[in-house]
Amino acid sequence: MEFDEYVAARGQHLVRLGLVLSSDHHRAEDLAQTALMNAYRHWRRVRAMDDPHAYVRRILVNAYLATARRSSSRETPSELDDVGQAQPDPSLALVEHDAMWRMLATLPTRERTVVILRYYEDLDYAAIATLLGIKDSSARASVSKALATLRAAHDPAEGQNR
Repeated sequence: MEFDEYVAARGQHLVRLGLVLSSDHHRAEDLAQTALMNAYRHWRRVRAMDDPHAYVRRILVNAYLATARRSSSRETPSELDDVGQAQPDPSLALVEHDAMWRMLATLPTRERTVVILRYYEDLDYAAIATLLGIKDSSARASVSKALATLRAAHDPAEGQNR
């Protein structure tokens, strides 16, 4: 598979993964661009792999984690004028969907990352552990802790009963 074919087939998927991780469309595009740029530099080696997409996805996740760790990335953008910009998908405006994203955004970086990799990317715990360079049990524990936090945020009475 040539690089341009890969981008056509998987580019939007990478942007969506970046959006789920960062909750910011512009940052998601930057993450996808960074991942594709790094993959392009070594494309011969990447396309020879069993699963090139797993490698590019790992680049994107690592780029997200690196920017989340840097204190200089804590900038808060001001409101932008939406004139001339594409409108977001109306389905994202659903109340439950929005509430889920807001709760997910409150999780610490690592917990949010493992939940997204587990349920959005549908990776098993071994794949998550390999991707993040942690133990399988750490991936399971992070997902468990994140889900407990999300349950408690969704239903505070349930969080007090545990």
